[in-house]
Amino acid sequence: MSDESQGREQEKPEADAAPQAGPAANAAAEETAAEPDPVEVLTAEIEDLKDQRLRLVAEMENLRRRTAREVKDAKSYAISGFARDMLQVSDNLQRALSAVPEQAEGAADNGLKTLIEGVELTERAMLSALERHGVRKLDPKGQKFDPNFHQAMFEVPNPEVPNNTVIEVVQTGYVIAERMLRPAMVGVAKGGPKEVAAEPGAPNPQAEKDA
Repeated sequence: MSDESQGREQEKPEADAAPQAGPAANAAAEETAAEPDPVEVLTAEIEDLKDQRLRLVAEMENLRRRTAREVKDAKSYAISGFARDMLQVSDNLQRALSAVPEQAEGAADNGLKTLIEGVELTERAMLSALERHGVRKLDPKGQKFDPNFHQAMFEVPNPEVPNNTVIEVVQTGYVIAERMLRPAMVGVAKGGPKEVAAEPGAPNPQAEKDA
């Protein structure tokens, strides 16, 4: 065999081995390209932490507002049960005063007169104490019937006043803060003209009075 033939046979394996290095290099390049950018990873984590922080701040603010509202309601309505019991006492005092004959009020009996004055003074002091704690008396006579604060006991035919107008108060009602403590038992007019709805922007006398 000639030297030239032996040279070609020795070079052939090297030529065959060269293509085998290509797939390994490509795989390494692909693996390098698949690795995430550390900067992008950190940026995503920072944004996620910011979002969590904003959500936590919002939740804490909602909790603070809800707690403040619950504390305010607790202060305003904590004596509701006690106030109802005191109103029953006030009703009994009123019944006692109503049971006194008119002739006896003008009598010369100083003992009876003093007793009547004492009962009246006790009732006024009790209602004044309740008012200082947010209990307010309702005076709906002449107002439109409101089922949220009034309880209709009877109807009175009266065409001279608007329909559903309170014309008589049987039992006084009370509210504590903005909630009904006891509805006012009333009699309402029936058969009169329907109340004309106020025009948009027109002043509301009752709303101004309440304000």
